[in-house]
Amino acid sequence: MGLGERLTHRPNQLSGGQQQRVAIARSLVNDPLMILADEPTGNLDSKTGLEVLDLIDELNDGGKTIVLVTHDNYVAERAHRVIHMKDGHVDREETKRRRGEERQKVYKRR
Repeated sequence: MGLGERLTHRPNQLSGGQQQRVAIARSLVNDPLMILADEPTGNLDSKTGLEVLDLIDELNDGGKTIVLVTHDNYVAERAHRVIHMKDGHVDREETKRRRGEERQKVYKRR
């Protein structure tokens, strides 16, 4: 995660983005089958955010289930499946077979 030079720093000596990267690294230590990620790129600069998304893609390609919450359409576009929420309910669901393909709408709530 690019934090080797900060190994001896206390949490309050890290930037928000660095703290976010530490949280992501800690969540991966025990090699979980499923990763729950709430805005994992929210406090990161663009370059680090892309690195985190690439890591998430790599983990997913390796068989890990990723449940990711985001308000960023660019982040959502990278997913195989997107569930759109509105007023606490599922508004619609879109799926695609492989990353990069267009998603098909599966469900639309009215």
